[in-house]
Amino acid sequence: MFTRSTSHRRRVASGLAAAAVLLGGLVATPPAHAEVDNGSVSALARFLRQALDRQQFEQVLDTNPPTSTSELDALRRDGADKEAKQLPQKADLRAAVAAAAPITQQPQIDLTVIELNRLGRPVSSGTVLMSPQYPDGKAVPVDDKLHTTDVRWRQWDDAGWYANRGQGSIDIVPGRENAPIDFMSPYPASVLKLMVAFGVLRLVDQGQISLDDTYAYQPVTVSSLCGPASSDTVRNYLDSALTWSSNAAACAMVKLLHDKGAVNGLNQTFQDLGLETLQLKNTNPDNGARWGNPVTMTSLDTAKLLMLVNGGVGTLWETPGGTAVTADVLSDASRAFFRSRLAEQGMNVALSTTNWCGADYPAPGIPQLTPSRWLGADGTVTIPGQGISYGRDVRPCNQKAEVTYAHKNGWVNNSGADAGIVKALPGKGGRTYIVAMFSNLGYQYVDPNRPAAGAENVWFTERLAKLGKVIDEYEKRRPA
Repeated sequence: MFTRSTSHRRRVASGLAAAAVLLGGLVATPPAHAEVDNGSVSALARFLRQALDRQQFEQVLDTNPPTSTSELDALRRDGADKEAKQLPQKADLRAAVAAAAPITQQPQIDLTVIELNRLGRPVSSGTVLMSPQYPDGKAVPVDDKLHTTDVRWRQWDDAGWYANRGQGSIDIVPGRENAPIDFMSPYPASVLKLMVAFGVLRLVDQGQISLDDTYAYQPVTVSSLCGPASSDTVRNYLDSALTWSSNAAACAMVKLLHDKGAVNGLNQTFQDLGLETLQLKNTNPDNGARWGNPVTMTSLDTAKLLMLVNGGVGTLWETPGGTAVTADVLSDASRAFFRSRLAEQGMNVALSTTNWCGADYPAPGIPQLTPSRWLGADGTVTIPGQGISYGRDVRPCNQKAEVTYAHKNGWVNNSGADAGIVKALPGKGGRTYIVAMFSNLGYQYVDPNRPAAGAENVWFTERLAKLGKVIDEYEKRRPA
């Protein structure tokens, strides 16, 4: 481990030095030290740190690094509003991959696993961070309330990741200036739809709306992210937003929250629940767009939110103020609907990769059962709303599947995320756990071994899938 980590830090330092020349000296020199865990973290966290480090994420390639201050300025503008971020065309992607350069510094990754017992209660958790400051991973001390004050969480900064060694300048949680760990939280991309769905289902539980109400989405201004006016039931909008990640449907639900004056209340609810890094901020009330860097999520708080969705007996955690939090935050009906939509996930392409069952690339991840909803007569997955056909017969993987994975993932060029609930199928090991992962490794970053053709719909490094597989194998060995 020492030899690999030492050479790894040399590569990172060399990459940073090269970037500093390209960007006019805007990148600082990294400190010549390794982070060492202080021993006050869980065994699970220590395992996750080693698993993360062993994936060697520093070997990925960057297809679009900025090479001038004007390109950095463009990144700063992009960070304010992600709505123009669209998946690249296949020809453009092939050209970018061919010209890709080694990543200039260790990527930014935020990973949490919470292990659950048969009653849905947490038995252990582990949170690990990786960044240019913590190139070998940093296990985070988490208390018995599933909370930490050891991290100064910073808002994502597109340009700052290059120009400031991955250190943010805007605090997410106030009063953490002296925290021992300083970490810039990756942009959550479409995993933010978990927050949106939670907020809408709270309105349902409060009797303000019904899932079967028809909502007429009438944007004041039309955005490239959200598209034109539409009309559908709340149920269908949420289904599309969660199962195949429809941005238009999610925009409609964000606008619904604004129409009901519920966005500030939703953010306060997250604070009241002790989910202090979950913030649906700065979205546009006129159309539900403007998903930018003020929208924040961290893996620990996202995993706790998914604990509420999963349900469990009694107190799941306590807030820093000592208030007990239970699954009753959502009604039984709302939790069941939420879980069912996540269980119908069509985009199994990050920590799990079953949409490419049996392919040489990407590597297999969490061995999940792929929902039959998306399977054609030939067993291949097609996502009509995304216009994607994966072309691989997933039935052999379904026959060997070990778990269900009710999850949501998200991606833009510099964000790759996945978060969900893993449950063993009968006779397949008995594990139940929640995993949440945020990174800056979106479709801008590729593997050196990526095929020249045929992988255009692979939006993440396969190292994320390998990480998912390693985590699941670890959990499989855990006593039920």
